[in-house]
Amino acid sequence: MKNSLIILFSILFVTAASAQVKFGVRGGLSSTDLKPGSFVVTNQAAAEEFTLSTKEANYGYHLGVFLQAGGEKFFIQPEVLFNSSSVDYTLTGDGAGELMNSIFSETYRNVDIPIMLGFKLGPLRLQGGPVGHLHLDSSSDLTDFQGYEENFKTMTYGYQTGIGLDFWKFVIDLKYEGNFSNFGDHFTFFGNQFSFDQRPGRVVASVGIAF
Repeated sequence: MKNSLIILFSILFVTAASAQVKFGVRGGLSSTDLKPGSFVVTNQAAAEEFTLSTKEANYGYHLGVFLQAGGEKFFIQPEVLFNSSSVDYTLTGDGAGELMNSIFSETYRNVDIPIMLGFKLGPLRLQGGPVGHLHLDSSSDLTDFQGYEENFKTMTYGYQTGIGLDFWKFVIDLKYEGNFSNFGDHFTFFGNQFSFDQRPGRVVASVGIAF
């Protein structure tokens, strides 16, 4: 991992040293395509049973910096973005002899590091590349649920592809993001790991301004 980062930053340095460079700030919104899903949880004595289901993925936002380096045809555009998103879940079941039907929310905060590569058609850019998600922290209503623990991976990975437009000092991007990890794989109930059997995508829209 460390060697890969060294190689990556070396490529960025060489590219930036021999090409036109734009540096700026950017922000935007994202929307997650989260399909309905659920899994069943039983406690250690198998006496109580709960079903946790996805209810709704809320809009997320991101803020950060970008660098765009390249010539008339090809470019590379790494970004470092603080990203916050949230998801609502429904927990139903029979707990302690009482029927439960509650809605819980979780908020996730990451540093997203997409590295876009592509070519230009005038002011239009066609692009694609990898993205890493560095987990910072989270807040969850589920922490009040007995037997629940969070087990987030420090780094997860995916890919982004889409189009961009450079107009004056503005840098506009519309991208689709796919992920390589199952959604909700941080859930641990009574010592057992769970996840939803899906890898949802995101639509990410951002606007930046170059200095």
